[in-house]
Amino acid sequence: MLSSPTILSNLKFPNKYFNQESKMSQAKNGDTVKINYKGTLDDGTVFDSSEGRDPLSFTLGSGQVIPGFEEAVLGMTVGENKSINIPADKAYGQRNEEMIIEAPRDQVPPEITPEIGLKLQMGGPNGEVVVVEITEVTDSHIKLDANPPLAGKDLNFDIELVAID
Repeated sequence: MLSSPTILSNLKFPNKYFNQESKMSQAKNGDTVKINYKGTLDDGTVFDSSEGRDPLSFTLGSGQVIPGFEEAVLGMTVGENKSINIPADKAYGQRNEEMIIEAPRDQVPPEITPEIGLKLQMGGPNGEVVVVEITEVTDSHIKLDANPPLAGKDLNFDIELVAID
């Protein structure tokens, strides 16, 4: 028969063996983190996911990801999961009508057949490459939209912090 243990009421076991939370570091600016994620719109449409790929790796505080995503990861611990909603203003911003231009159709290279939804690249004012989408085609002109595809949309993410390097 097993005997009951004697209680040592005047002794306490050190917390370092039981309180693992205190040993886990929280993600902070300057840390390189690895994240598994799934991004959805309010209607449930998945617009991006790390599923089937390596986790997303980025350095907190470097501006490599949208502000709301970075804010959500700050303070997380490895293994923590979180579901967040990022308003458009902390994601890709609101749509900007000034980012829509009209161009004469004869400026389209002859090997390109303009059609709505076609994505093209063009030079920006500072030499950068700008991706635009054709939103209108007429006999005389095309409309090009340089807004990010997710501009004006609130974004939902399920995220898991996989590692802090």
